[in-house]
Amino acid sequence: MIYLGADHAGFNLKEEIKKYLKELKYNFEDLGNQEMDPEDDFPDYAFLVANKVTGTDNLGILICATGSGMCLAANKVKGIRAVNAWDEFTAVSSREHNNANILCLAGKILDIEATKRIVQVWLGAEYTGDERHVRRLGKVEEMGK
Repeated sequence: MIYLGADHAGFNLKEEIKKYLKELKYNFEDLGNQEMDPEDDFPDYAFLVANKVTGTDNLGILICATGSGMCLAANKVKGIRAVNAWDEFTAVSSREHNNANILCLAGKILDIEATKRIVQVWLGAEYTGDERHVRRLGKVEEMGK
């Protein structure tokens, strides 16, 4: 399952991602916002998605203006490894090396074609489990205790 969330700055891109995920036949749930609301707050959606993803094999995609706010908020939830990807390389690396479970995207920067490529490679990539990556993620997790 893929959980989606976006504030007003990411709303339109989220709606396009939903169409793309349907096309690719992925199961997803949109946790909001369900309508364009210029007064909404990105942490609300980041926490909704992060709480659905943590402790599971589920994934999340969050969108705000730059992706940075969503990433910052989602990473406050224990067990979340949210990354802000702006191209295919950062997307693939985040999954293969960092075992990222939430992808954060920039709704005011990325166009739909770039977003589709990023989403596709991110969903298709898998954590390698290489010893060096396990060691590094262990250090990050230890700091969060």
